[in-house]
Amino acid sequence: MFQIKKICCIGAGYVGGPTCSVIAQMCPGITVTVVDVNESRIKAWNSDTLPIYEPGLKEVVESCRGRNLFFSTDIDSAIRDADLVFISVNTPTKTYGMGKGRAADLKFIEACARRIVEVSDGYKLVTEKSTVPVRAAESIRRIFDANTKPSLNLQVLSNPEFLAEGTAVRDLKEPDRVLIGGDETEEGQRAIKALCAVYEHWVPKARIITTNTWSSELSKLAANAFLAQRISSINSISALCEATGADVEEVAKAIGMDQRIGSKFLKASVGFGGSCFQKDVLNLVYLCEALNLPEVASYWQQVIDMNEYQRRRFACRIIDCLFNTVTGKKIALLGFSFKKDTGDTRESSSIYISKYLMDEGAKLYIYDPKVLKEQIIHDLSQPNISEDNPQRVSELVTVTTDPYEACQSAHALVICTEWDMFKELDYEKIYKKMLKPAFIFDGRRVLDHLHGDLQNIGFQIETIGKKVTSTRIPYTPAAVCHRISVSEPPPKKTKV
Repeated sequence: MFQIKKICCIGAGYVGGPTCSVIAQMCPGITVTVVDVNESRIKAWNSDTLPIYEPGLKEVVESCRGRNLFFSTDIDSAIRDADLVFISVNTPTKTYGMGKGRAADLKFIEACARRIVEVSDGYKLVTEKSTVPVRAAESIRRIFDANTKPSLNLQVLSNPEFLAEGTAVRDLKEPDRVLIGGDETEEGQRAIKALCAVYEHWVPKARIITTNTWSSELSKLAANAFLAQRISSINSISALCEATGADVEEVAKAIGMDQRIGSKFLKASVGFGGSCFQKDVLNLVYLCEALNLPEVASYWQQVIDMNEYQRRRFACRIIDCLFNTVTGKKIALLGFSFKKDTGDTRESSSIYISKYLMDEGAKLYIYDPKVLKEQIIHDLSQPNISEDNPQRVSELVTVTTDPYEACQSAHALVICTEWDMFKELDYEKIYKKMLKPAFIFDGRRVLDHLHGDLQNIGFQIETIGKKVTSTRIPYTPAAVCHRISVSEPPPKKTKV
């Protein structure tokens, strides 16, 4: 059997970096080289300050960096020396042309395939790690076949990654499953066995699933679509709970105890974010449309529409509670990453909540313990967020390094990320420095256990999926938000 001794990973991002660091730690006999065209990113991987934050990742990297784990910008040499090449580059949603806003842009995948076939010789396994549309492996294979040479034999595999940011190291060391797809030919099966042998260093054989290439690619899209669907489902119920007096947390617990449903991903919030869920569901929608399955496409599009509705609904609630206008009002926004224990802001709900509040003229003071100021400003300055007016970001947004500073003289405090530290803040101190009435909008249900204490302090509390009963200042019913279009901004309020 072909034995893998050297691995090259093209792409030092959220998938390639952690995945190959864990492989290097669990397989000390294999040399792993992670390469990227971004010199500053590679420098960061070789420094004490890694380019991404993941609990436990720094310890993994430091345990094997310089021994059998290397980070380099010398892409060609790493490809040439490798027995196995992982393709872990970005596959963003297209922003122009056919499939704009839905289809995956595979230009980086194609560039990798061409570079691999150009510099390679001998027998190599080329494995998709990036999330790709179904039949992307076929495109890679066609590039290889069209540029083949007598001394070259490249086998294409699909090995999608199922790690979740925030728990990536644990997910990689104790995976629910490892999925490997390849050709059903003798050569393809030989390649699958070689990759299986790498994972068998630490993953039980029963958890390693082998399929054909197309099943592997579709399984990744379907898995993310199902997870996103669960979040949108419970978020739809949260709106109903707010209208009826039910508590979505109690409803989620009740239905989650049904073993056929389970309790995972039933946490109501301001909506899902991250690099995968929206991109993959939209990719699935586009795939269904391309295959003339409009009813299936429409079904999955509703998952995205409900996520967008939840964000807009939350923003409308903030505006309504603050006496129907937030123009010129200071609002503290706590949390900017798409979830706790990561510095990743891609498709974060915080970005969209900020946009809707900026559209109304609110002055935002943003705090996040792991996201850099430059990243926050960059995200909010994107044309679709800043309305092609990045100048308004500098006028309306202040990024702070202290949550108490963010809340000083604020009309409202909005929690958008479920960082544990937000449960431990001194809210009595915060209340004294806020304008009255002081509002807390808990978009992540992290303060449920403190509602009584917060009300005693004097806060007006609004949260997802529950009416917090107390003597509270009434606000305009959010009926208008139930009818808003998911493609339009929140309606402009009459300035008083």
